Amino acid sequence: MSVSNKGEGRFEQIHLMDVQMALFHCADGFLKQLMVTKLSQCQYALPLLVPDPFTQQIDFPLSTHKLIKKSWKMRNTNNEIISQIQPIYKAQTPVVSFFRFGSVSSSKSHLMNSLINDKHNTFFHRNCPGSSRTRVLMDGVVEIAWFCPEDESTVIETKKGKYKIGLKDRNQSDVSEELRRTINDCLSESSSTFRLEDVCKHSDIRVDEEDDDDCRRGREAAQQMMSLLQKKDLTEIKESFLPHQGKLWHQWSQKNKELHRPQAHDTEMDISRKQTEMKIIRQQQHESDISEFIKLFIKKLNSYDSNKKTYFIMWLRIFLDEYTSDDLSALHHKYDEKWSTVLKLTGNHATSEQLTAEQTDLEKISEELQAATFGVEHIMREIGQIYESCSSVKKNKKDLQFDFSSLPSLAAEMMISGFPLELMDGDAAHVPVIWISAVLDQLIQKLGDQRVFVLSVLGIQSSGKSTMLNAMFGLQFAVSAGRCTRGAFMQLVGVSDEMKTQMNFDYILVVDTEGLRALEVAGRSTRNHDNELATFVVGLANLTLINIFGENPSETQDEENVSDVTAGEKNKEGRRRLQKTLDEMTKLAAKDEVCSVQCFSEVIRFDVQNDVKYFAQLWEGSPPMAPPNPNYCENIQELKKTIMSHASKSHGMMLIHLQDRIKDLWKALLNEQFVFSFRNSLEISAYRRLETENSKWSWSLRSAMIETENKLHNQIENDVIHEVNEKDLQRELMKTSEEVKKSMSEFFEKDTDTEILIQWKTSFEIKIKELQENIVKETKRKLNEILQQRHLKKKIDDQRTQHENTLHEKSKEFALKLKYKINDEQTLKKEFDLFWEQSVQKIIKDTPPIKDIDIMRDLLRIRTDKEIKWIYFLQRAKEMLGYSEEDETQIRTFVADVAQQTDRMIQSYRFSKMGYNISYIQLLTDYIMQRVTEHQEGPVKYVFKNEFFMDLVLSICKRANKMITDQHRLFRDASDPVKYVENKREEYYSIFQKFYHGAKSAAIFGEIICQKLKEPIEQSVYKKTSRDLADEIRINCESLNGNRLNLKKHILKTLAEQEDFDKYMDYIHNPRDHFNSFIRDEVSWYMTDKFSVSVLPKMKGNFKLLQKKIMKTAHESTKHVQVNSGDVDLWLKSFTQQLSEVLIFSVKDLCGVKHDDVDDFNLLEDVIRQELPAILSDICNRFNIETLTEKLDYTCRPDELLIDHFCQCCWVQCPFCKATCTNTTENHDGDHSVPFHRVTGLKGLKYHKTNYFCADFCTVLVTTSNSFRVSHQWFPYKQYRKAGGVYAKWSITPDLSELPYWKWFVCRFQFDTETHYDKRFECSGNIPREWRKFTKKDAIECFDKCFK
Repeated sequence: MSVSNKGEGRFEQIHLMDVQMALFHCADGFLKQLMVTKLSQCQYALPLLVPDPFTQQIDFPLSTHKLIKKSWKMRNTNNEIISQIQPIYKAQTPVVSFFRFGSVSSSKSHLMNSLINDKHNTFFHRNCPGSSRTRVLMDGVVEIAWFCPEDESTVIETKKGKYKIGLKDRNQSDVSEELRRTINDCLSESSSTFRLEDVCKHSDIRVDEEDDDDCRRGREAAQQMMSLLQKKDLTEIKESFLPHQGKLWHQWSQKNKELHRPQAHDTEMDISRKQTEMKIIRQQQHESDISEFIKLFIKKLNSYDSNKKTYFIMWLRIFLDEYTSDDLSALHHKYDEKWSTVLKLTGNHATSEQLTAEQTDLEKISEELQAATFGVEHIMREIGQIYESCSSVKKNKKDLQFDFSSLPSLAAEMMISGFPLELMDGDAAHVPVIWISAVLDQLIQKLGDQRVFVLSVLGIQSSGKSTMLNAMFGLQFAVSAGRCTRGAFMQLVGVSDEMKTQMNFDYILVVDTEGLRALEVAGRSTRNHDNELATFVVGLANLTLINIFGENPSETQDEENVSDVTAGEKNKEGRRRLQKTLDEMTKLAAKDEVCSVQCFSEVIRFDVQNDVKYFAQLWEGSPPMAPPNPNYCENIQELKKTIMSHASKSHGMMLIHLQDRIKDLWKALLNEQFVFSFRNSLEISAYRRLETENSKWSWSLRSAMIETENKLHNQIENDVIHEVNEKDLQRELMKTSEEVKKSMSEFFEKDTDTEILIQWKTSFEIKIKELQENIVKETKRKLNEILQQRHLKKKIDDQRTQHENTLHEKSKEFALKLKYKINDEQTLKKEFDLFWEQSVQKIIKDTPPIKDIDIMRDLLRIRTDKEIKWIYFLQRAKEMLGYSEEDETQIRTFVADVAQQTDRMIQSYRFSKMGYNISYIQLLTDYIMQRVTEHQEGPVKYVFKNEFFMDLVLSICKRANKMITDQHRLFRDASDPVKYVENKREEYYSIFQKFYHGAKSAAIFGEIICQKLKEPIEQSVYKKTSRDLADEIRINCESLNGNRLNLKKHILKTLAEQEDFDKYMDYIHNPRDHFNSFIRDEVSWYMTDKFSVSVLPKMKGNFKLLQKKIMKTAHESTKHVQVNSGDVDLWLKSFTQQLSEVLIFSVKDLCGVKHDDVDDFNLLEDVIRQELPAILSDICNRFNIETLTEKLDYTCRPDELLIDHFCQCCWVQCPFCKATCTNTTENHDGDHSVPFHRVTGLKGLKYHKTNYFCADFCTVLVTTSNSFRVSHQWFPYKQYRKAGGVYAKWSITPDLSELPYWKWFVCRFQFDTETHYDKRFECSGNIPREWRKFTKKDAIECFDKCFK
């Protein structure tokens, strides 16, 4: 390093050690401690005595050495070589001091280095890179280093006294060897030792931990706590001082696992019993006393500021480590000996009894190790359990002097200060979810909902995981060979402002884990724990590091540890084998969970070529004096660069999402859903949000196509177009389609959960594309039906036009006949009425009126012929033997599908335009007969009775009766000559008057046009208002403004509020019909409630828009005729063509009205301008909710538009409980699924050969070994897919989620349900007592939590 001297124009080199000391002087106590600890780990000399650069006072930074431990081998009294680990400030060692007098050509530091390790510069010297001639801050600094021999030195006798060794012209290695022998000789004759703490005895040296007030107070507080532990047996401390994390917590953890992993024949009663036992354990845990040790710890944390608190925890860690180190060293030695024995027996293929006995002893030693391990993490674990017990019983502890809700804040502050927090309790093999969630809540409160990138590490014990993380991120995870506290820990690492510009997150959350046990010593429970731990940290992280090298060679398999120069060449085969192994294990797991995954990279993003890194050994040489390998450091930097590269492409996750992810993963692990089938609430939440957006995109496309359909329908009716093809429809939809694509792209790119959502991007793009294709095809079908029916409708329209024109001409003739003969208006009206009655009677005589219809009567008329065919069919059928539960489900599905298809047929008949006749019923019955016959001839094991067919036809016709009748009435009102002509009386009287009074032909023709426009305007405005209302309701109505799941939530809430059992049964057995009815009710309520503030203004607005459009068209037609010197036919052609897209109105509507003499087009335009408002006002005054639904074609109503939007989805029901699949696509790929199932008894499911309901949820049954019967064959619930049919197409995942809704329903409607099915909730189907605690309020409110 160099700086420029501007005055002299030259550069001055800065001594590298001056830089180090500058940093040291500027650092606070914690950074100094970190610097010294890292220097020690790298085998560099440490500052022992440091002159103050301003006062020259000698400082002794004792506290900076407190975390340093050294290990070495020595012989014990039995002459055995043992390892010794000790805090360096406590170690009593001989000391060798080096001084230099005067100027010497050779470097003293260089000479010292050669004595310790001639390959490593422990002491910085003049020949090191970065040295310079001058130094400032390093002058006067005394450095210290430790040499830990391996007990292999020999003492050479020399004479006592002083030694003088010449250096001139001497070989460095010779001098070093001679010097080493001399020092050994001196030390062997001396008994004096040195201890770092002894430096404090010198009064003229300032000790940092005494001089810093916060440091001193933190130490005193820690010593006060340690005084409570004096004379206590280390293996009994936890039981005495930390009772909340002992047996009760372990019992509760075990019970919780049993609860989520039911035994073969567990029922809801067993689950309820376990839940009660868990509550009792929590109560006992809550009643345990808080030790004085914990009280004092909490008190200190609450009373100290951040700096004092950090010193306090630092000192407590140091003292606890010192307190436990001796006993732990002995236990570790004992553990290592026993482990060696087990390995030897395994290699020698010893008898299973011998091996089991030794493994049992090893487990006992391991338990002793866990009991003797006592650190700050155990104290925090105790506080966590105090919090969880209080939270569970919902009250404070009697000996807690403040509210328990403040405890998570303490842990959050510790995390912010850089201390790790235990995430998984390895002793109990359990995640304290309540505690962790509360701490994260507090973390969010203190930091805001920051975005974090989660990095986890996994590997076998002592594989260097923690060392790697500490080196990479400057963390403080425990590092030592052998077993430390079990479990997983998380630590926050802040991202610098500079790095934030490159990253998409604010913190890195590093998750470190205990080492996984070697397979040789792992029993089943340990392997399960390792599986849980590994799955948990891999599932939690955005990126996971897996370290496969360590002290246990059995774990490395065939992977070689080669130099990184040749790694690429030598490890290609190793990579290939690794990829093969991962893929094989993935396939096995997928097969076990009935999943189609084929390779590892389908589950976890992994590139075997780029994501496998080979590391050099950590130490360059043999410990304890070996320095870190420079290649290892380079590997660390390369790995960190790779991690940061991956991280820069990730958005991590929000802290609130991390909280949910922890809950989801642990819940999945409790249910043993290790790989593919666990429910991720983050994904569920994101997916529901995506479905809501998809609902908007779908509605945009449907709404646009409805507009297009209406426009083209008008043009067909006006004879403007004569064919419809898909390309035209797609072109009409192009603009909306592009807008939807843009909206989709923005959603997937900009949503906060974009990394989660990206997995569904392609599938939803395909969904939208398929929807677009389907609505185009469906619109084409409907419009082509209109085209095909047009010639039939033409006869009706022509007849009506003929009647209108006949009346028009006769009115004109009669008016001219009476002209000037009658003076008063009353007499004129009487004459017209007499004329009108005579004219109408003639029309009635020539055209019989359209009669009312009776569908049920028509059904009886065709029944006789059908019964003959049906009886013949039954004669060919096999004898009826009854039907099973599966048969009933199959029949219900069949009936629902027939009903759905016949609904579509009925809608396609367009009764409002074409009218009704008995042939439509004939077509329906023929279709139903065909479907029944096809179904009966299929692979079914039952025969329908004679009544079934007619009951089915009767049921469908009853469903359709009102709709057909209402639509036929519209047709009759529009087409029946008597009705139609009677409605036109006043209009024709007005025209009659104008003829009588000699009005100009243009004025009369203008009024006729206005009268002809009245019905088309009414229809156009009603349709437009209906579409606008559907848009508005979908946005503003709470139940209809989201996805299908949101609609379902509101239906269930409404059912609970109404408490109508019959409606519940309708919902359970006929979900589609119930959804339709609910939507109709919601639309009806909205329109009624918002009529004056929304519906009427909307309609008036549409009238104004249409009036403006008509007047603009009339004006442009007038200009067109005047410019082209045209006649009235040109004006009429221009006028009707411009309106053909918005009104069903064409030249043919006026073809019988003589208008050849119309030539004043300005007058014609003025008359239309004057007459039109009165006509529109008349329509508007008659407008109400009833007229909107009565006047509109059934398919154009707002409720039907919304039903079509929401109900074109999957309606398949769970074969066990009849819950309806929530997939939004009909005939979708993949399995059927539903977020929450029901009590199976609600379908009527009972125990075999009993009259007792099954009171279990499907999601519980599939975890048991209970069986169910299909077609006289039994299948285990665990393997329900093997039953085939609908069972094979359902995904039912184990779930013990507390959803009170159906539990409340069973209790509230127990009597009704029992009466309905003629079964009982008794014996095995007894209702658990816990269920009866749920209220209607609980049932309703649970949805806000579960469907968020």
